Amino acid sequence: MSRASKYVDWCLKKAEKEIKESREGGKRAKHRGLVRIEGDIKEAQKHLEKAEHYLKVTEYLIKGNFSDISLGTLFYTMYQCFLAVASKFGYESRNQSCTISLMYYLKEQGKINLDERFLKYFEYEAGSIIELREDYTYGTDIEADKSKINFFVKECKELIDFTKEVVYSDV
Repeated sequence: MSRASKYVDWCLKKAEKEIKESREGGKRAKHRGLVRIEGDIKEAQKHLEKAEHYLKVTEYLIKGNFSDISLGTLFYTMYQCFLAVASKFGYESRNQSCTISLMYYLKEQGKINLDERFLKYFEYEAGSIIELREDYTYGTDIEADKSKINFFVKECKELIDFTKEVVYSDV
């Protein structure tokens, strides 16, 4: 069993436990993991639309000289693409680590042919989108490196195109 497979299994169990506990407590069912659902193309399309929306917001922020904030919208552009893929394959995720592990798992299973670089952007390494988002969200710098922003805008466009192929394919 691969690391991604083990983590996806843990995420599924985590959500199941949290849903059970919230119901027993008389609350609305909530979770912070992964839940198996019926594959939902309409929900996948909504996530894809949200990704495109975030990319438009990014372009608006860049024009307005809010480059620091645009790193957050670039992050969520990519993340919404992953949520679209998850929905297509019958998963609901409410946890970023679970979502990324699910993408690795779906790749291992041969269900998606996602370039691994998109997943690496969500690891804590210098220059990753997750690190840049956190640096500019929680830090005090208000101007981000334009070459990095332009790079991630291009990457987001490519990931959106990939996601469209997945969502609209007959897998």
